Amino acid sequence: MKRDAAFQVVKDFEQALCEYTGAPYAVTVDSCTNAIFLAMKRCRFPTSMAVGIPRHTYIGVPQAIRNAGYTVRYRSIEWKGSYRIKPTNVIDSAKHFSRDMYHHSGYAVCVSFQAGKGLPIGRGGAILHDDAEADEWFRRARLDGRTAGANYADATFQRDGWHMYMTPPDAARGLWLMTYLDDGPDDTWEAYPDLSEATWT
Repeated sequence: MKRDAAFQVVKDFEQALCEYTGAPYAVTVDSCTNAIFLAMKRCRFPTSMAVGIPRHTYIGVPQAIRNAGYTVRYRSIEWKGSYRIKPTNVIDSAKHFSRDMYHHSGYAVCVSFQAGKGLPIGRGGAILHDDAEADEWFRRARLDGRTAGANYADATFQRDGWHMYMTPPDAARGLWLMTYLDDGPDDTWEAYPDLSEATWT
């Protein structure tokens, strides 16, 4: 079996993310922090510019921004679910994941699949976006700069690359968990059949 065949489940998970969120593209990575890092590396604002984030947020956010080459400016912002890293086109949506959530044309929305989030894979994240050119860059950047499925002997790489891809087992768990996202509550008797009418064979 070809090695890249094992990664088909990652593609399937990304397609499911697109269908669920409404995003034209979804690029999975190993954490939301790294999703923010890649989105910041791609946002094309001059790194001499300071970017603003809430004073109250996860420590990984300023670290990702700093690692991408930017200076952080803290702002007094009250937020719920998500916020924009101003003035860039990057949105930290680690705390919000829902159906049809992508309505930010031109933006890179970074989501989290950490155990306590809306899709609790345990680890992982994704960049939801609508830029075909950026999509190709993100996919190589998360995989050490190389093209997924390419032979290791192929010495053609893009300049920017980091080791932060989502593994097939994590993608498979995400795909499985997504089948439950739209389930209604099953905490009353109405969710169950009338067992007195069951036929025992």
